[in-house]
Amino acid sequence: MYFNSYWYVGLGILSLLIVGYVGLKKRNKRSLMLFFLMIGLGYFIEAIIYIFLGSYQYFPKFLADEPYYDSNMGAIASNALALPSAAAFIAVFRLRWIWLFVFTGLFVGIEVLFLYLHIYSHNWWRLSYTAIGLPLYFAAAKILHLKLLQPLQGAIHFLILLFIIGPITGTLHILPIMLLNNRYYRPGWFVNLAHDTTAFSAVYYMCLSLLLVITVKLHWKYTWLKYAFVSAFAALVTITLNTTGILYSLVWWDPIYYILLPMVILKIAMEVSNRLSNGPVLRKE
Repeated sequence: MYFNSYWYVGLGILSLLIVGYVGLKKRNKRSLMLFFLMIGLGYFIEAIIYIFLGSYQYFPKFLADEPYYDSNMGAIASNALALPSAAAFIAVFRLRWIWLFVFTGLFVGIEVLFLYLHIYSHNWWRLSYTAIGLPLYFAAAKILHLKLLQPLQGAIHFLILLFIIGPITGTLHILPIMLLNNRYYRPGWFVNLAHDTTAFSAVYYMCLSLLLVITVKLHWKYTWLKYAFVSAFAALVTITLNTTGILYSLVWWDPIYYILLPMVILKIAMEVSNRLSNGPVLRKE
């Protein structure tokens, strides 16, 4: 058990050190925004290939009682820490394009090692897919970083805000489920309950993130109405999912948490939105 965990914990610590180094060297919020933006992009890709298409499986042995949630923890280590930290490092320090392939080779090597150690396995995924996909992911980070250095408006502002807020919404949604067993979903998409819950959670957080960004964009006279709106919508969704037998709450605080959570994330989204609109120069970032 501990053998598997050490490798994932080590990868996570190294990733956090890279993020910390980037933050200390650059001392601007754009680097942090880019980090979250790349997490959001990674989450979106993983929702398709990992959750719905079953590309691979992780075995970090953090949550031994439920293998699929345990695999999710490995996915988080990869897509919320390792890959976005490397992408932010490449983009923020404006490394030459050759470094995209150097880091790709490094991650392919880590993947080979994890396969050899049997702490990660492929279903239909291949190493060649990683070798092709990662340079595109890192290239996207370089392009998006340049965008973040400008005041943003319109569709690009909407999409970047969505991908920054998405991982915050998604992580705060699924972590209590995996760690505290406070609820589960049963839409009937997959036989395994944890897989079914994870898949529905992915759809849930994406829809909620979209709603939050739309709400940020609304020009309402009173800001408190936006908080009331997202909270009421979350309450309505909770009641509807309970009534239709998709949602099963297992602890008393579960509905309260998921009704109040959108208000917290809305506050974050509005602050991020203002920074994206004003640009780094006007905000002295």
